[in-house]
Amino acid sequence: MKRVKLKVMGISYSQTQSGAYALILIEENGERRIPIIIGGFEAQAIVIKLENLDPPRPLTHDLFKKFADEFNIFVSEVMIYKLEEGVFFSKLVCNNGEKEYSIDSRTSDAVALALRFGCPIFITEDILEKAGITINPTEVGLSTANEIDSLFEPESTKYDSYSDEELYKMIDESVKTEDYERAAAIRDEIEKRKKSK
Repeated sequence: MKRVKLKVMGISYSQTQSGAYALILIEENGERRIPIIIGGFEAQAIVIKLENLDPPRPLTHDLFKKFADEFNIFVSEVMIYKLEEGVFFSKLVCNNGEKEYSIDSRTSDAVALALRFGCPIFITEDILEKAGITINPTEVGLSTANEIDSLFEPESTKYDSYSDEELYKMIDESVKTEDYERAAAIRDEIEKRKKSK
């Protein structure tokens, strides 16, 4: 399995969808970018570290880092290992000096922790091939507002093509993977259908 090293390019936001952000990762030696839709809290945690800001009280990711330091646990790398129905799955590879552990994580949390531990972020070549986008390198900045907004499919139409049974299964999967924003969006679609019946 070929791995590709990524770096954090930045965070962008949707001009049209309130509270929606895109984490933009770019391959270290190339132009392919991976846009990952994340929530506001995760975006804040990433931006605070990117901008080297010092919050008055530690955020959850800072607390995790302090806890890990106290117990001599180090996150050695983040691996984005799966893409399923538009959701990226990641794991933290941790080491306590004696043993290596692999812990499942939401990608947004994994990236926030990678920034705090100063560890590399990797993705498999096949996921990068499927989900990576290439933007003309002569363009300025992350992307234009229209390109970023194209990443944010309106929630009202996102789940229209699924049956009720499929939606209930998707809610269960979202809760299992702790993608609560997706679960809430699917729940809203189910509620909308109930009202229209």
